[in-house]
Amino acid sequence: LLEEALKKDGSWDAYADIDLPLVGVLAVMERVGAAIDAERLEALGREAQAEVDGLTAQIYELAGEPFNLSSPKQLAHILFEVLELPPVKKNQRGYSTDAKVLTELSAIHPLPDLILRYREFSKIKNTYIDALPRMRAADGRVHTQFNETVTTTGRLSSSDPNLQNIPVRTDFGRRVRACFVPLREGDVFVSADYSQIELRLLAHLSGDEHLIDAFCSGADFHANTAARVFGIPVEEVTPQLRSRAKAVNFGIVYGQQAFGLAQSLGIGFKEAQDMIDRYFEAYPRVRAYLDETVEEAKECGFATTMFGRKRHIPELKASNKMQRSFGERTAMNHPMQGSAADIIKLAMNEVERRLVTDGFEAKLMLQVHDELDFSVPAGEVERLSDMVASVMDSVVELKVPLIAEVSSGENWAESH
Repeated sequence: LLEEALKKDGSWDAYADIDLPLVGVLAVMERVGAAIDAERLEALGREAQAEVDGLTAQIYELAGEPFNLSSPKQLAHILFEVLELPPVKKNQRGYSTDAKVLTELSAIHPLPDLILRYREFSKIKNTYIDALPRMRAADGRVHTQFNETVTTTGRLSSSDPNLQNIPVRTDFGRRVRACFVPLREGDVFVSADYSQIELRLLAHLSGDEHLIDAFCSGADFHANTAARVFGIPVEEVTPQLRSRAKAVNFGIVYGQQAFGLAQSLGIGFKEAQDMIDRYFEAYPRVRAYLDETVEEAKECGFATTMFGRKRHIPELKASNKMQRSFGERTAMNHPMQGSAADIIKLAMNEVERRLVTDGFEAKLMLQVHDELDFSVPAGEVERLSDMVASVMDSVVELKVPLIAEVSSGENWAESH
């Protein structure tokens, strides 16, 4: 009955070709687990505790009194009544003290920035540094659970512990990653990561010739976008303009509007709107493709990946404008994010098959969205790297090259 229903729904291929074969791969990965350098983690824990204690002392001094740093109510009292900072926004429980508010307030007082840093250290310490050693199994490894049917996009998620959520942009997050080491003495940690896969999928799905040319030329994609958007030669693109073009590129993939772009770049609404307008002038098929995708989703109630994975979007019919806007952004993003999730799953199925048939000793340990992580005997690193890059690059054929970057090191932080 279920097979018939899936076939009737048009979802059978995504199930049979992608998700079902992956069950065995994930079972193998969960059994393999990930190795941790417990001593290094312990030393990091002591450092994190010292950092938390130091930040707490500084916060109390600036506040003029001790208070519960984990209580939004007490923090609001200090910020808006004791220090008399201007309240930014209100919620049901009073004045908000979320990260966005604290970031804004950091421009006028040092305390909010200290609170943000305190929260970052506390979260990493509690979630990973303190918890990971307790989660090690008898074999000394951490065995996360990979979930295939939790996210709405088709991406895998990881739980108990969630190893996909270790912050990689902060120095301390990278140092937590440095505590993940190869499984055996003499092994090397190897990471393979898809480069800009969602932007490449946008070029493929929209069929925009300028976007396709930008990827096929092999030049710096974000610099190329900056040159087209700002109407200047590529050699005149400054790091700041490149970084703005990068924000627009990724913003477009996630259906971001001018308001969101203005906030993320710290610029005015009009300037952000001009940038988005210029982007769509430079890549006209992208605008048409996104509009068509939203219209199609409104008609049928769902968006679909290249491989037939559907995401039903009831918000498109909501009476509330904010919910409808969320539905539209979701409809724009699902074909890219969902197709990227399908592609990495197809790659995982083929990589695991090749590990077995080609007699590799290397083990696939982790998947973090567009990235695969392996423990590889030193003598196999080159052969394994070539095999994984070849599989990931050729698992589907797009109008633009699909590129996996493979690197290695002594631990997770070094290899990625």
